[in-house]
Amino acid sequence: MIVIPAFAVGRAQALMLHLARLRQRNEIPPVPVFLNSPMAVDATRLYHEHHAEHHVSDEDCRRMYEIATFVNSVEESKALNRRREPMIIISASGMATGGRVLHHIEAFGPDDRNAIVLSGYQAGGTRGAALAGGAHTLRMFGREVPIRAEVIPLAGFSGHADANELLAWMRTTPSAPEMVYVTHGEPDASDTLRARIEHELGWHARAPEHMERVSLEGAN
Repeated sequence: MIVIPAFAVGRAQALMLHLARLRQRNEIPPVPVFLNSPMAVDATRLYHEHHAEHHVSDEDCRRMYEIATFVNSVEESKALNRRREPMIIISASGMATGGRVLHHIEAFGPDDRNAIVLSGYQAGGTRGAALAGGAHTLRMFGREVPIRAEVIPLAGFSGHADANELLAWMRTTPSAPEMVYVTHGEPDASDTLRARIEHELGWHARAPEHMERVSLEGAN
């Protein structure tokens, strides 16, 4: 069994697209794929209905839509945890902070024959970050759930721009701002980006402290 915690809009559909392409090239066996997130199911239907709005081909969009069985009811979701045949479950939330994916991790996480694939960035303090860090148990449903399944992070699926991409974007501005505040990211990474902005662009930059307030009064 493979359980993939995934963000419902965008990430789940990207995973389905890549699974469809792998299946088409016979690079993965034809195991069933289940999409178990009401929001992801609704978003996938919208993707399918509006092919012209996407950069992938109509054929890719169709394969993405058809590769998975949509799980709608709670009863169908629970039934997945009783299956013993190989399968892939894509379910929200992407950082395992809540949602149906927790029940799948509880059901399949204790078995070392299974895998949990992390499909993007895992913020500190989340269950996803704990899994990425090698946690042997996860606190869920009032108890510690043992994790023996293989945990596989897919760093390439992160939707976050990296430092080089952010710097390249900032270079396109016609004039330097009075100050750049780096407010999203882990403290060490934020401070590293701040230093690069100052060194490479010559701009004033700060990584504010937790709960620090900045007044924009009089700012242009």
